[in-house]
Amino acid sequence: MRLRHSVAAVCGALALTATLATPANAATGDFSYRFVGISGDRQWVTLHDPASGVCVTIPEAADPGSSAPAFAPHNDTDDFAVVFTEPDCTGDSWTLRPHGRPASDRLKLRSVVFVR
Repeated sequence: MRLRHSVAAVCGALALTATLATPANAATGDFSYRFVGISGDRQWVTLHDPASGVCVTIPEAADPGSSAPAFAPHNDTDDFAVVFTEPDCTGDSWTLRPHGRPASDRLKLRSVVFVR
């Protein structure tokens, strides 16, 4: 009888640990954007479950002196996405609501932060 209780306690502790190991500050869902690659082709990138409250500079658009900004962001996460015209979450900003429609190609961005 003690073995069953011990096994049940261990299983319960493992389940609790697995639940707590999931990042509590991550937006659930996908955030995607387009950019023009080196070859001149439009490419699409998706960030899966991005961290909340952390500024993400778009790597393909990080250097304003040598790259065009990314464009057409689509926020399909459960957090608000605030997109910025400059790296490091600076410059003008626009807020995209959770699970919203894709923005047009006219909306340019170089960084984004997700907020609840």
